[in-house]
Amino acid sequence: MMKAPAGGRLFQASRGPRPRTHTATTRHTPEHTSTRTYSSRPTRPKTALFFPGQGVQRVGMLDPWLSAFPSTVKPILEEIDHTLAISPTLTQLITSGTNATLTATQNSQPAIMATSILILRVLEKEFGFNTKDTVDITLGHSLGEFAALVAAGNLQFTSALKMVRKRGEVMARCSASTNQEMGMVALVCEPDQRDATLDAITRHLSANPDLRANIANINSKTQFVLSGEIAHINTVLQHIRQFDSHDPRAVRLKADSPFHSPLMQPAVDLMRKLLSQPNAVTFDPPSTLPCISNITAKPFPSASELIDLLARSAAEPVLWHQSIVYLHQDQKVKRWIGIGPGKVGRNLVGKEVGMKGVGVKGGGVLALTDPKEIEEFMKALEDTNKAVDEDVE
Repeated sequence: MMKAPAGGRLFQASRGPRPRTHTATTRHTPEHTSTRTYSSRPTRPKTALFFPGQGVQRVGMLDPWLSAFPSTVKPILEEIDHTLAISPTLTQLITSGTNATLTATQNSQPAIMATSILILRVLEKEFGFNTKDTVDITLGHSLGEFAALVAAGNLQFTSALKMVRKRGEVMARCSASTNQEMGMVALVCEPDQRDATLDAITRHLSANPDLRANIANINSKTQFVLSGEIAHINTVLQHIRQFDSHDPRAVRLKADSPFHSPLMQPAVDLMRKLLSQPNAVTFDPPSTLPCISNITAKPFPSASELIDLLARSAAEPVLWHQSIVYLHQDQKVKRWIGIGPGKVGRNLVGKEVGMKGVGVKGGGVLALTDPKEIEEFMKALEDTNKAVDEDVE
């Protein structure tokens, strides 16, 4: 067994039999220096890398990363601001803006995506985390799909950042085009009642096509989301409570737009145009990782279908629960790595697969949202690799 160097922790992972090594020297602060070693190993748990969607933004969420890893983070922040060229800059909005400004769709979407990829880049540069060698498949919740495609190698970071900003601007205009109160409402019910409640809502919406409400997300075995005009959503809830004996708990979400609804069709048209530009999408397995589509809950099968499905995702439902079930049951994913601000994604995944932290031999649901979690995170990666090695031995 290889020993970790003094002051550091050994991190090993691999997707193939050919050994490779990489050593990174990291300066967290002037008082803290750490050396981490990356080297391949022939076995590891099947691993999915996932990213969060809208709603996890928080003013100041970049500050801990900039403080801990200035030499890595500063160039990324400069790249973000140079790419978007807005005033005030996106990093200014994240570090010192108001909650209301950061929550605006055109700001929150690129802010979350950029922060997610920034954390991944810190792992790669400072700790020798090789995404291609450590991960088998990527996925992202709603907006997180863009970060997942960047991590998979299908989209370039800067072009994805521009796309997400433009997409957010169009989505904001879509919401402003109506004088009615629009938004999203999460419904929580018992596991054995979710499908029946969904069926009742679907029947009511089909029978009343004038209602501007639709199913936007199926997040877990107990939760899904309605999107559209708030008054119409309330009408739907009143109907199923009165005539179908379903009484889910309703929670208004902090969303200023009815995402994943037909109202977002202009964003679909924009994304199809942007994604169809030359060299916008790379699809070259095995140099690019498989990535799960929010719409089909299966991997994107080709470049053309990636363009179509990613564009449509602005207006169609997110099948997040089905995606997790597919990876957990059909693909036998054992290790889940969540990267990005907030812990909503980790909680949704953990509840479905029945794990939080290193919960089973060779597997678990891990999350990295703050530099303070890195020691625990890296140890969990090492421990899950060790467990697989012990099984092989």
